[in-house]
Amino acid sequence: MTTTRLVTSGLFADGLRLLRLSLRLDAVVTGANGLAYLALAGPLEDLLGLNAGAGRAIGAFLLVYAVAVWLISMPARPHRLAALAVVEANVLWTVLSIVTLIAGWLSLDSIGIVWTVMQALVVAGFAGVQYVALRRIR
Repeated sequence: MTTTRLVTSGLFADGLRLLRLSLRLDAVVTGANGLAYLALAGPLEDLLGLNAGAGRAIGAFLLVYAVAVWLISMPARPHRLAALAVVEANVLWTVLSIVTLIAGWLSLDSIGIVWTVMQALVVAGFAGVQYVALRRIR
């Protein structure tokens, strides 16, 4: 009974509010991650085994993506197809992160592998919450 009340009231009941919040949180986390990749490319190379050039490229991409996600979250009612594109991009990022690890494309060390898995889980979590929010808006 308590679980039902949590799901049918508050933040989880309001799909629009949940969508905007999850998009904005996604943008902030992604932007912070992108800044870290750009500003700390050298130290992250030592820590994660991620080539500094690749880290900078990933960081730049993440910053652009974060701005796009934030802009999508701005309207009182975010455009459904744009929000769905964010969900799909997040799922793609998650899958490509795992494929990258399996294929060994970035030659990450153990900490880099753990970081990539954790990052993929966070991104998958954003995709899941955003998808649920979109379903609630219908």
